[in-house]
Amino acid sequence: MQHLALPVSDQALSRAFYERWFGFDAGWSQWYPDGVLIIRDANGFSLALGPSDGPPVIPPWFHSGFHMPDPDGVRSFRERMRAEGVEIVGEWDEPSYVSFKCLDPDGYVVEVAWEIPEKPE
Repeated sequence: MQHLALPVSDQALSRAFYERWFGFDAGWSQWYPDGVLIIRDANGFSLALGPSDGPPVIPPWFHSGFHMPDPDGVRSFRERMRAEGVEIVGEWDEPSYVSFKCLDPDGYVVEVAWEIPEKPE
């Protein structure tokens, strides 16, 4: 996957959240004629933040995710987000899987995780 499009109620607030926490580049953005704002991360992944007139209808299973290279990184990242008031809505800490889920400004669930890759058979 190369991009994700999300309807958002406040593009500036959503942009600040994804730039602050998930490495999207404040220096690289593009506005499109339909009002969609595209921001990119260092890997070239594009996040499209489209204006929405009302709150999005989000199925309970919907979320996006970011992987981290080690379990302690997930734990410390979670605590930094919690300390700054980001709502944490789930946590898992197992020997082969460490994860948490938080909410972005529009209530989208974002997961941050580390896991031991399964070995191919």
